[in-house]
Amino acid sequence: MKIIERDYLNKLIGVIGTPDIKIITGVRRSGKSKLLSQFKEYIEKYIENYNIIDINFNELKYENLKEYHALNDYVESKYIAEKKNFVLIDEVQMCEGFEKVINSFHASEKYDIYITGSNAFLLSSDLATLFTGRTFEIEIFPFSFKEFIKYYNYTDLDEAFKKYILNGGMSGSYLYENEKDKYKYILDVYKTLIVRDINEKYKIRNEDLLDSLTNFMMDNISNITSIRNITNSLKRADDTLNHKTIGSYIQYLCNAFLFYKVRRYDIQGKRYLESQDKYYLVDPTFKYAKLGMKNMNYGRNYENIVAIELLRRGYEIYVGELYSCEVDFVAMKRDEKLYIQVSDNIDDDKTLEREVRPLLKIKDAYPKIIIARTKHNMYLYEGIRIYDIAKWLAE
Repeated sequence: MKIIERDYLNKLIGVIGTPDIKIITGVRRSGKSKLLSQFKEYIEKYIENYNIIDINFNELKYENLKEYHALNDYVESKYIAEKKNFVLIDEVQMCEGFEKVINSFHASEKYDIYITGSNAFLLSSDLATLFTGRTFEIEIFPFSFKEFIKYYNYTDLDEAFKKYILNGGMSGSYLYENEKDKYKYILDVYKTLIVRDINEKYKIRNEDLLDSLTNFMMDNISNITSIRNITNSLKRADDTLNHKTIGSYIQYLCNAFLFYKVRRYDIQGKRYLESQDKYYLVDPTFKYAKLGMKNMNYGRNYENIVAIELLRRGYEIYVGELYSCEVDFVAMKRDEKLYIQVSDNIDDDKTLEREVRPLLKIKDAYPKIIIARTKHNMYLYEGIRIYDIAKWLAE
């Protein structure tokens, strides 16, 4: 498979030598192992006086290290006192008691530690509990549009965008020429990896319910909803359902980085709202693989792609509420704030007016943006920046 250098590598390089436990997370098959491999190559090329202790638990030769005492003894036996010792462990959760040995390595202050693992076992919310030392988390997403262009060496932006909408960012599927085979690969990732992780971690009793819930959420990406509404919709097939079970299952899907929950934000009151949220899919091709491409809603798909891109760029995102109007995204990063509307096509005056109206009601001076399929360079309308989605994604 072709390998491209991703921006995540610079993040790892930037924390070399810090005392943190560096943890690479993200949805299955998004490139965590490849990143660790690229990082190893960087060390070998640019770091002087290094010693790499590299363990990949997917490889059979490390089978005997899947118990924390054995792992500890192996790493200690490879330690070289006069060198910079890097410990790189892929799929660390496959070692029973992994958190004990990682904490021990960290406490010894002898190692620079980098690990990847199954998302269900390395949750962001659990890291402080698992590891007594400070952690530095790098979350990896599927390929961005910019990376997609780089991978395929596209020069025609419009042609690249048409392909990206259908092929998405799960780069493992790029090896398959046939569209049917691409989606089969993605469906296998969902079934054999994501669902397996969830079942292994949470001992799911009703796998059919989890599958039905996933289908419902994929079919309703970009729609405001609530756990109670989802429960009521699924109850038609199972009268025993309750919102507590559905809420737990949704959390499991988010823990596996398959979905991202986006809360609502009261723009006028500058406060977060508790009820009703939106859920976005980490990559739209999971939906195509499971549900097919009938009744394709490009507007909702564009909104989903923009949501993930904003997260990829480091923004916190919320759904904006103002005077009963909805703003698709309030995106925040430190002192920066953006108000964003996403649309399929704004050539029609009524559609443009509908998208502009909520933004014009916002009285502060933060940038207001519409992202749509304009095929033009950025232009201004009533002070609002209007971007073509392909150009915005490729920035």
